[in-house]
Amino acid sequence: MNTIDEFHRLAEKAINTRDYVGAHAYCVSIIKANPQHADAYFLLGIIHIEIAQIAKATKLIDKAIILAPTHDEYYAYLAKCHSLLGDISATLNAAEKVQIDKVKNALTLDTLGVSLSRIGWHEKALDCFRAALVMVRDNASFYYNYAVSCKFSGDFKQAKIGFERAIALRPNYHEAYYAMSDLGGINQDSNHIKQLEQLLSTIDSPDASLHLAHALAKEYESLGKYPEAFAVLNTAKARKRKNTPYDFIQDESIFKLAGPASWDDISQTTGFDSKQPIFVMGMPRSGTTLVERIISHHSDVVSCGELQDFGLAVKELTQTNSNKVLDVETLQAAKLVDCKKLGQRYIERTAVKSGKSKHFVDKLPFNFFYIALILRALPNAKIICLVRNPMDTCIGNYRQLFSFNSPYSSYSYDLKDTGRYYQQFYHLVNKWQQGAPANFKMLNYETLVSEPEPQIKQLIAFCGLEWQEQCLHAHNNKAPVSTASKVQVREPINTSSIGRWRKYGDATLALQQFFDEQNIPY
Repeated sequence: MNTIDEFHRLAEKAINTRDYVGAHAYCVSIIKANPQHADAYFLLGIIHIEIAQIAKATKLIDKAIILAPTHDEYYAYLAKCHSLLGDISATLNAAEKVQIDKVKNALTLDTLGVSLSRIGWHEKALDCFRAALVMVRDNASFYYNYAVSCKFSGDFKQAKIGFERAIALRPNYHEAYYAMSDLGGINQDSNHIKQLEQLLSTIDSPDASLHLAHALAKEYESLGKYPEAFAVLNTAKARKRKNTPYDFIQDESIFKLAGPASWDDISQTTGFDSKQPIFVMGMPRSGTTLVERIISHHSDVVSCGELQDFGLAVKELTQTNSNKVLDVETLQAAKLVDCKKLGQRYIERTAVKSGKSKHFVDKLPFNFFYIALILRALPNAKIICLVRNPMDTCIGNYRQLFSFNSPYSSYSYDLKDTGRYYQQFYHLVNKWQQGAPANFKMLNYETLVSEPEPQIKQLIAFCGLEWQEQCLHAHNNKAPVSTASKVQVREPINTSSIGRWRKYGDATLALQQFFDEQNIPY
């Protein structure tokens, strides 16, 4: 074995043992000896993915592809990079270079499937997962990833089978327990409570503990044990909070800058002339998915899910140096952006998913930070902002386990932080409502589910759409759902979630007091 081959073997071994410093050194040594060694660049890309330097990883894998343009594995990991950056078009471009039926490596197929699932292309993702499982039937992660896409696609039966298979292969698979927990079917005779309690008592990782705690809380709730559910969440979330840097003051500063007063002195430049986008936004767990399903059940509208593209377009045009998509520096710099270019760039970025549809729904809840920019960049777009009872909203956020990679949701590890975040949101959107922009509509969740027919008719009219009776039956919408409401929105509209917060009793007293002090009605 020559020196380059030995370094290559050692680099792969180091990556497998998470020795990224050692792996990096071996790869650099290979490149010094042979600057045209494609796999050294590819392995460097893998290292940078693992240390969350995705932009750098993308460049390194691009270099590997230039040197060796026929490697399916390289394109699968390039798709992974682009999906992590939220670039749907680039993800699909990379994925299209892979011929699924000719791939011989199951991990390559699984990696590509996860990338496609991440951008909402679940049917294509399922093709990858099924092909991987034909090759390898004893990999718990492959079953888990397959089950997640089944769940998003609404095939809950296959999802449960996949999660159970994953757990059978890896009994401490905490993500699988959590993912399976909201599929229903939990009762006194059929549950995982003892198993989850045992696992939770032996787990050291705050992340694993949080997954298990959320799963256990859901099962407790299914049996009516609400105090026990809240207690187990409190313990796990407090542990995670200690390991999560979160500064409410930073969020407060962004909220302040996002308000209409900060944009009063900005010249009203002409935006991009497109009527395609319908933005649905609001706090998570406030009914945004339900509204998306209602609107996208119209024949002239497609659902594009939770797109990151508006924020990414802002970041792209501002060229700020910060490593966050949304921060004070970027939002401040956005005041100088050419609004027409911003609107056009957003439409370009979303075209791969919206296609030639007359309208599409972008349901990223946190787009409320960009209301000012959306109104300027896309003056013909419609904006619908959901508001819901603050107690139900905050308890819903606290009960939800958001992605650990989310740049927005660190507030949810603490109930007080969640309350303060809602307070800022409440004041922000009410200030926009007071200005009454023609294309901005506030929609109350409780009113919507209590009076669905008149509210939905008003909603469809606001969107400039002709009335279609099918919009009253959003539960029949077959489009995939990858949000926390993936199960609930497949049921007919109902009021069962109103006042759910009351089931938790004294655990909510501090939050009630906070809203009383802030004069926010609940």
